[in-house]
Amino acid sequence: MNPINNIVCEPFGVCDGKEIFNFRLTNVHGNYVELLNYGAIVKSIVVPDKNGIKENVVLGFPTLEGYLKDKSYIGATVGRFANRINNAQFSIENKTYYLDKNDGKNNNHSGSAGFNNKVFDFAIKDDSVVFILESNSGEGGFPGNLKTKVIYSWTDKNELKIKYLALADEPTPLNFTNHSYFNLSACKEKIQHHILKIEADKIIESTADYIPTGKILPAENYAFQNYKLGDVMKNSGLNTYYIFNDNKIRPDFSCELFEEKSGRKLLVKTTYPGVQLYTGDYLNSTVLGEHGKFYEPFDGLCLECQYYPDSPNHAHFPNTIFEAGQVYNETIIYAFDVVISEN
Repeated sequence: MNPINNIVCEPFGVCDGKEIFNFRLTNVHGNYVELLNYGAIVKSIVVPDKNGIKENVVLGFPTLEGYLKDKSYIGATVGRFANRINNAQFSIENKTYYLDKNDGKNNNHSGSAGFNNKVFDFAIKDDSVVFILESNSGEGGFPGNLKTKVIYSWTDKNELKIKYLALADEPTPLNFTNHSYFNLSACKEKIQHHILKIEADKIIESTADYIPTGKILPAENYAFQNYKLGDVMKNSGLNTYYIFNDNKIRPDFSCELFEEKSGRKLLVKTTYPGVQLYTGDYLNSTVLGEHGKFYEPFDGLCLECQYYPDSPNHAHFPNTIFEAGQVYNETIIYAFDVVISEN
């Protein structure tokens, strides 16, 4: 298809009788992102290193088959409710709703109602791609007919902006995020040498199956203040929710990720109150990825900006039950840059 405002749309396959398209958004520098209307997925983000070499810094697949077989939510939009809900149930006004138990006894990333494998409608508006999905009441156990828009734009400052808009016709829990796995070395190295900073002094305590206990703890040994991931991870991975130090819209950034060999830096800015850091412990792809390899543990990390996990079951957590007609409106920005050393 012909380019519209530096957006090119090409066929990518068929799923459930619906056409899947690959949208490429290119900025004035020739850097680009690719998006799919399957799962409203971020397929690639191609940006230069300190030597000007352009490479893809997120995990992805060159064909639709990879995404259809993927079990790790690679690049996907996650909703209706990101992260886990304890015992796959919650209550609203004394009525209990029962969800899919797709993670032991718990619900993770909304089970069968998850947006990660849904085919979105789409529109190209100005310099943005708008993915549109309607979800029926009762799907996966969730109440309310829900209309959702995921709006992507790619700026000349190498910023991928994601806006989530949603509206339901009855009270329902909502929590959207992006599940891209970043590797700023373009998968030449594992993530342990990446340096991470998170503007968070507190974390949510969780059980062995990642369910919040309800306690909020000092980050202490899990804090990231320009530390190498490997130094904090030790010999295991991390799947931890960090509460940002303030609840306002942060003007600068909430997370900073840096990879020294490439010189690439990622700044994460968001309206959300915190971020789930997941170090890709369970990556295990059965289809070759964009980087010519089968993805394995620690090939990428996720910085999933979102509301607190299991919020509907913790009255003292920020509320995630959106009333009928109440607009859900949150933003995540992934901004890329390079640091050129003087050596």
